[in-house]
Amino acid sequence: MTSLYLLLWIAGGILLQIAIYLSIGFWRHWQSYQALRDVATEFEMTAHPEAPSELTQTAGATWAGYRSFHVERKELEDAAAQVCSFYLVPEDGKPLAPFLPGQFLTFALDVPSPMGGTQAVIRCYSLSDAPQAKGYRISVKRAAAPVGSQLPPGISSNYFHDHVDVGSQLQVRAPAGHFYLDRSDAPVVLMGGGIGITPLLSMLNWCLTAQPERELWLFYGVRNRAELVMPAQLQALATKHANFHLHLCLSNPQAGEPGADRSEPFHTHHSRVDVALLRRLLPLKPYHFYLCGPTPMLQSLVPALEDWGVPEGRIHFEAFGPASIARKKPVSATLTTNQSDDKRNAVMVNFAKSGKQAAWEPGMGSLLDFAESHGIVVSSGCRAGACGSCQTSIRTGEVAYTQAPDFDPEPGSCLLCVCTPKTAVTLEA
Repeated sequence: MTSLYLLLWIAGGILLQIAIYLSIGFWRHWQSYQALRDVATEFEMTAHPEAPSELTQTAGATWAGYRSFHVERKELEDAAAQVCSFYLVPEDGKPLAPFLPGQFLTFALDVPSPMGGTQAVIRCYSLSDAPQAKGYRISVKRAAAPVGSQLPPGISSNYFHDHVDVGSQLQVRAPAGHFYLDRSDAPVVLMGGGIGITPLLSMLNWCLTAQPERELWLFYGVRNRAELVMPAQLQALATKHANFHLHLCLSNPQAGEPGADRSEPFHTHHSRVDVALLRRLLPLKPYHFYLCGPTPMLQSLVPALEDWGVPEGRIHFEAFGPASIARKKPVSATLTTNQSDDKRNAVMVNFAKSGKQAAWEPGMGSLLDFAESHGIVVSSGCRAGACGSCQTSIRTGEVAYTQAPDFDPEPGSCLLCVCTPKTAVTLEA
């Protein structure tokens, strides 16, 4: 055997070893890839394309100030005749770009005053349907006077029910709000209490249209069946979509009211919406939870979900009425932050008109929450930086915004609902 043949044999042996090594490496990577695919399939975590521009870019739905709309249709939505839907179309007849399901509209109302004339009232109402090209829908519950209180019934809700009819004109700001459904394929759990169902209806209708294969659960809590909003529509959707699981929770059912009926396309529970029910019914999957309802409901459910182990980033909520929902601190924050740190970070807040002064500390919420906790009455509407109702002048000091407001406050003023004190501050409140 010549030297040349020997070299060729050696080179061939080396190449064969390299090929075997690469084949083994490829096989191992292929096995890992298949395992990841199996996990993704098990949890339905598919790759997510970018959201369509018509839903992520809502600039087309935005306009400066207020725009004139008229009521095209008005319909009662519950057996108790306490919830009414208003279908709104713009006076200029121009199409409306899509909003994000879960957002709300802000209304400037001229409400009759008990003293004669009218009074200006700003209120926000959630959109209760999927985006439509030509109009909006809101669903308003008539707010009665609180039992055992001298407070009057809800000014704006009763105005809508009693004075807003087909053909009535309304002044409306563009859709806004930071509570809306995400665009991923992750399974969704919607949890609504009372009239808190309205933004969830928008999410539900949009999701079943745009993402019909997405797993969707709705836990809807009311006192009894007479208070259910749009029950026939919900039952029809549950019948049509096998991936939509409807659960009605009645906390105070009427005498003889049926409980769970397996022949129906939904389930009825004689209980409140709670995490014990979720743990019993939900398979183990990476759900996103969307909650809307009265403050006591959220104060109970949000911490309970966190105790269950749901990551903070998968819990999304919106309360109607004043709300301050305590969130658990991440472990890292717990290790580096203690009560003495909060005391050192305390900031003095002066309320000039009220003559009150108090120390704000991290964790006390927005300046609106802080003011209300000290008995200071401040006008508010959306509580999300969109309507401008809580705009307040700053005499001295600075504030920091927890989120970018949709409403542009006047120079020298701030929106109390979405800001906290940056330095010692004196407010005109």
